[in-house]
Amino acid sequence: MFDPKKLIRKGLPKGHFKDAAVRSLLAGVTYLVVIIAALLFGKIIVDGAPVLFKAEAPFVDFEFLTAKNETLHVFDDALGNRHQLPAAAYSAYLDKHPGEGIFNEQTFSYSGGGIAGPIVGTALLTIGSMILALFFGICAAIYLSEYAKQSPFIHAVRLAILNLAGIPSIVFGLFGFSVFVLAVPIITSTPADRSLLTFPLFFGNYFVSFQGWNSSLMAGCATLACMILPVIITASEESLRAVPQGFRDASLAMGATRWQTIRKCVLPFSLPGILTSSLLAITRVAGETAPIMFTAAVAAKDDLPWQGLKSPFDLLSSQVQALPYHIYTLAARIPSSEYTQRAQYGSVFVFLVLVAFLSAGSMILRSKLRAKLKW
Repeated sequence: MFDPKKLIRKGLPKGHFKDAAVRSLLAGVTYLVVIIAALLFGKIIVDGAPVLFKAEAPFVDFEFLTAKNETLHVFDDALGNRHQLPAAAYSAYLDKHPGEGIFNEQTFSYSGGGIAGPIVGTALLTIGSMILALFFGICAAIYLSEYAKQSPFIHAVRLAILNLAGIPSIVFGLFGFSVFVLAVPIITSTPADRSLLTFPLFFGNYFVSFQGWNSSLMAGCATLACMILPVIITASEESLRAVPQGFRDASLAMGATRWQTIRKCVLPFSLPGILTSSLLAITRVAGETAPIMFTAAVAAKDDLPWQGLKSPFDLLSSQVQALPYHIYTLAARIPSSEYTQRAQYGSVFVFLVLVAFLSAGSMILRSKLRAKLKW
């Protein structure tokens, strides 16, 4: 006679302890990553937030965000009072107190004033490189996804793009220095002595000179764009391929051209995925130091990028400050002290908040676009 009780296994199932051990291991690794990230962000917030926020109104040190970066002068006056003044305020103090004794004076480079220049430079580099990378990256992704036929050459192109994504950023920095700073051709009436090749044009007194753009905002944006192109191309191509083939077939069946189909039926539905790739690219571009060190950034600059320029186009050929390079200079090239650490952690905190706002803005835009699309 059949006994259903024999089908019920008594005790724990086989492999229960192994499953519990694996689950505990995976959970432990996950929570360890979360704890490390929390400690990292906590350290930055604890040390950097007091630099930006104050206990009294207006509760935010706007001068730190809007003032230019200067050398900090720390000294005692004749009455024993301790002063911490940026270079401009220090000069004004000397003019106001002529002949007064200055004691125990110390100077700390890049530790006074604010970080308006690095913030503006970081924003310009990020915006410029994203415009270039999105234009060339989306164009390449459309060709690879919609026009290119499967062949060994196209497979080799995709493999090369994937390999480019793994190249260290300092290699891109050297590439940008050797190509965009020193060798890219320009049209000029006065070729430089270091020009690699020069030949005249048939109008005016102009030459095509392979002398590069020098260290400039334009060279930095082009270098950063090359660095993030593999991410943009790969993610954009996958987003384009995710759009159902039926959309293309229906559009072509109604008489639309291939480009009209891509522009009206494919691109709108792939935009959320493309924005995801741009989100990853923004966070990488904003935090890079090596590429801009070789191509665009300077440690100190008296004016903001657009000040003192004869035309708006001069902005592209001017050097800029940048938060990553500013932080590197404070941390690695200046003797550590309580004053340099204050500027360093304040800059890191502002940089973290800036990247968070850029990421949040991209995610909000992506979610709004997704809400409008109905498949």
